[in-house]
Amino acid sequence: MEQYEAWKVLMREGNATFFQEFYVKFYQAFLEGDRWIQYFKGVGTTLVVTAAALAIGIALGILVAMIRTAHDQQRPGKHNPILGLLNAVCKVYVTVIRGTPMMVQLLIMGFVIFSSSRNYNMVGALTLGINSGAYVAEIIRGGLMALDPGQAEAGRSLGLSYADTMRFIVIPQAFKAILPSLGNEFIILLKDTSLITVIGGKELVYAAQAIYGRTYEQMFPLVGVACIYLVLVIIFSWLLGILERRLRQSDRR
Repeated sequence: MEQYEAWKVLMREGNATFFQEFYVKFYQAFLEGDRWIQYFKGVGTTLVVTAAALAIGIALGILVAMIRTAHDQQRPGKHNPILGLLNAVCKVYVTVIRGTPMMVQLLIMGFVIFSSSRNYNMVGALTLGINSGAYVAEIIRGGLMALDPGQAEAGRSLGLSYADTMRFIVIPQAFKAILPSLGNEFIILLKDTSLITVIGGKELVYAAQAIYGRTYEQMFPLVGVACIYLVLVIIFSWLLGILERRLRQSDRR
């Protein structure tokens, strides 16, 4: 601590060496006042928001994909009007969400739709989940439509309902095919949590902004946050790799 104070004085006077200046800036960004706790809390918020958005995105994606697939696979001459209406709503949802920037969606949700809410983290998670749901829906729909229609027909011929056929036959096979694409979408979702700071979400970027607002040194907090995101993405990719290997092993058996 005494060494830090002495080197800080040298840095102010312009007499510090590169190493001394590096140490002082590093100490200010991560150690002084236990500022590492702010990063730790930011990681916790980031993971909570990612998990909530992931759950919303998967639920919406599966629902939209099932509706659109069921509509597209109707027999010629037999069209359910309710299913047609739901399909139109889903198409509008996917088009609007995929056609507008994430930042704009966050601003609308945070400052217009939920302007009276102070739970910025959950507003951000809801927005990210709705956004992710549109992309997940198209990924899942592409996987379902790519399967041989005979798979579904075989299930129906065995007396299974449409829902059971999708649940026990079609979706398990499609999941293996779409897992890499889903993994990429989830990684993007994790990184997109950094955007919720624009509506007041207190995640990693918010912690970095609070720290460099006090130290007036942006490099170390921002580089530190970038490294934390990189580590999180590497861990997530590693877990996805384990899942993919286990699925391949189950195919061989």
